[in-house]
Amino acid sequence: MDITLHPRKVKGTITPPPSKSDAHRLIICAGLCEGGSVVKKVQFSKDISATICALKKMGAQIDIDNDNVIVKKGIDKNFLRCEIDCIESGSTLRFMIPISLLSSGAKFLGRGRLMQRPLEPYFEIFEKLGIRYEKGDGYLDVEGKLTSGSFHLRGDISSQFVTGLLFALPNLEGDSEIVTTTPLESKGYVDMTIDSLKKFGVKVENEGYRRFYIKGGQKFLPKDVEVEKDYSQAAFFIVANALGADIEIKDLNEFSKQKDKEIIDIINLVKSGVVSEIDVSDIPDLVPVLAVFLALQDGKHTKIINAKRLRMKESDRLFAICDVINSLGGKVLEFDDGLSIFGVKSLKGGVVSSHNDHRIAMSAAVASIKCENPVTILNAECVEKSYPEFFDDFKSLIIE
Repeated sequence: MDITLHPRKVKGTITPPPSKSDAHRLIICAGLCEGGSVVKKVQFSKDISATICALKKMGAQIDIDNDNVIVKKGIDKNFLRCEIDCIESGSTLRFMIPISLLSSGAKFLGRGRLMQRPLEPYFEIFEKLGIRYEKGDGYLDVEGKLTSGSFHLRGDISSQFVTGLLFALPNLEGDSEIVTTTPLESKGYVDMTIDSLKKFGVKVENEGYRRFYIKGGQKFLPKDVEVEKDYSQAAFFIVANALGADIEIKDLNEFSKQKDKEIIDIINLVKSGVVSEIDVSDIPDLVPVLAVFLALQDGKHTKIINAKRLRMKESDRLFAICDVINSLGGKVLEFDDGLSIFGVKSLKGGVVSSHNDHRIAMSAAVASIKCENPVTILNAECVEKSYPEFFDDFKSLIIE
């Protein structure tokens, strides 16, 4: 599906979708209870559906009622080995691997670039614990049992490895610790995990993000919870406003632990002229739309740094966003771990590839409001991964 957007005045009211990151965590916590939990206000993107299906494969009994996920029974800690299709969801894969090892493991399937994304921190743990693993074209097969103890892993590859272990370790008999051997990036996502665990009665001691202490034998207590609205998706509309749109964005929690709410502060700092370099190590998902904003700051030169991990997302996002903005008439240079962006007053428009990446497609849509000519986004259906209604919502805001 290709989408063509014409430059128009953008105005209206939008309610961002529920947070995918929050939903993953709350649904998994509910699935680790014995049963009787409801997760409300869920958006069923492909990623969230993959996590729900994974829990079902592990023995959970889950019903869907409109936008509610009703967990009648949690996973069977002795479930039979099975195949789990993660589609393209890195969260599903990295979160469910340790949980599968509460039993005897599983075979994980992935599509697109999923199985190219790093898993080495887990492999190092597997080798120490004698857990068998085999990684092939589109799959990862793990077999063995997770045992409590001390887990050392790098913090600069992905915080998802810490989160995956935080879900699994409280279920073990003995106490455990996670020690990060390099500074932890994307700390906000670990904060979200710890907050979700707390809602379900599980405690984690965080010692400066360098050591996490997890007492064994904890019980996940059933609870009804509601998913927050998503700052990472609201960021597209927040940037649109910063580029001249007039959008009322409703129902965002100003006290949220979502790290991506920093987009508001970053925009203000850039506009005030006090920042010329932005460290995105804790906010990688903001980079595509942030780059669009920076590309339209006429006469300003800004660097995005510490973004190397974006090369292993659904696309090589540093290359992809550079390609999109330059194809539209902007000026962006990529380097190993970031972007060098030279702001212009407006973009020309044109045809761009989505690179089969939801965040790239949505960023191109935001760029269209400051283009002189129409923008055609190829393979725009990739937004189904996280925000299936994005183009419907975006088009509802366009004023002729």
